Amino acid sequence: MTDPAGRVQFDPDEMETRAFYRVLNSVVVPRPIAWVCSRSAEGVINLAPHSFYTVACVDPPVVQFTSVGRKDSLRNVEATGEFTVSLTPESLFEQVNATGTDFPAGVSEAEEVGVRLEPSSRVGVPRVVESPVSVECTLHSTVRLGDSTVVFGLVRLISVWAGAVRDGRPRIEHLRPLARLGGNEWATIGEVKEIPRIPYRRWAEDPGIGEQIRGD
Repeated sequence: MTDPAGRVQFDPDEMETRAFYRVLNSVVVPRPIAWVCSRSAEGVINLAPHSFYTVACVDPPVVQFTSVGRKDSLRNVEATGEFTVSLTPESLFEQVNATGTDFPAGVSEAEEVGVRLEPSSRVGVPRVVESPVSVECTLHSTVRLGDSTVVFGLVRLISVWAGAVRDGRPRIEHLRPLARLGGNEWATIGEVKEIPRIPYRRWAEDPGIGEQIRGD
């Protein structure tokens, strides 16, 4: 359906769930990817990409990822109370995608696709060796929303390759993260633009700033 302004309308109340899900994934872009490593109660390591991932809180530091359905990552985190999130670097594009394969429970994705793991510093779940960033978490809480569960992880430690840190923070040009788009589309960082925030004091004192931005 097209509205008077010429926009195509997608109404979740009138669409099949999977069809609307595809639309939603195509407009909430780009999405960072949590490469979640977890361990089952039986000790089997699971490594899976989750593209519903972000920072949930600053103090205390909390990150979140969403499990659509009850996937192994969710079950494992509920069972053991800890997990790691490794950044998904451009260099491991095919391996990241392959760990999203629906391997049977009890099969280690890392072993199947050749991703090397190493011990973490603060939790008992490993991290990805060739990832420049690892976020080590313990389970803070979960929230069930319909068919999905949001997992909140209390950040215990972030470890970053020394060569990727400059001026006290990790630098994007060394991280080279992948992001998810719609369908089977992925993205790299491409051009990086940098611009400072404009304090209101400057905005009020210099009318030319607003004129330039508005194109007056």
